[in-house]
Amino acid sequence: MKRKLIAIAAATAGLAISSPAAAQGQCTRDSLQEIIDSWVAALEQGTMMTMQLGEWVSYEENFELTSLGGFLDYPRTIDYKLELMDLQSCQVFVEAVVDSEIGKQVIATQFGAGFFGVGGFQNIVTGPEDWLFDADAFTGYVEDQDWGVVPEGERVGREELLAAANAYLDRFNDPAVDVPFGDPCTRVEGGAFAPQCSLGMPNEPGAIEIVQRQYVVDVDRQAVSVLSKFGPDQLPDSHTFRLENGALRYVHAATHCKGLERCGFPAFGEADVVGN
Repeated sequence: MKRKLIAIAAATAGLAISSPAAAQGQCTRDSLQEIIDSWVAALEQGTMMTMQLGEWVSYEENFELTSLGGFLDYPRTIDYKLELMDLQSCQVFVEAVVDSEIGKQVIATQFGAGFFGVGGFQNIVTGPEDWLFDADAFTGYVEDQDWGVVPEGERVGREELLAAANAYLDRFNDPAVDVPFGDPCTRVEGGAFAPQCSLGMPNEPGAIEIVQRQYVVDVDRQAVSVLSKFGPDQLPDSHTFRLENGALRYVHAATHCKGLERCGFPAFGEADVVGN
């Protein structure tokens, strides 16, 4: 309870310990793997006590300030997970399909490591009422994808990875944006599969703006996580990108609908997304 109160009070004051180590380059893949493992254990055991939390910790769920202890209040089984590590910012990202007493969820979580412990959580949580949600289908589509470490000679740099991710997201608001789509490039959105990543994108300028983007860039895995607010209703959204040879190969998307039917997109349906 004391940790919950500290987390809420600190976040209200806008204090989060997530970047001091990043400023001095004190992260390694091993150290970031340790904090990822502590988060995975927290999910599986239903407790915050597996993590070495910073003195001041903020936790936002679907871009709303809430309690980390409240989220980690019961154990979950992890059916699938994807882990990314950003050595420059000392941030990590974990995408997971989980099952628990309240049912299945797809969660997308960014958090960081500082001098005093883990802190600063941004968590997108999706369930049955959210966009095209089907946790089992999501797992089935993504579990055999290769998101492993790419040989150094086959990588592009951090800025090119960010440019590719931003181009994809900018394309929703500007059809003139040149996106480096690979051939093939496949997308899994909620629980729907698109054989081409460009399917479902608007063709009119100014259709969907994607703002407040937060990034985790894993150069070794040629992957980028972007948590953001999507469209006029500012829907909490996660997009995760994998590049191969500088071109987009895989895209994962999960969007929380904030209680809006079909996320407020009456003109869009699954056929628009997957091209059925």
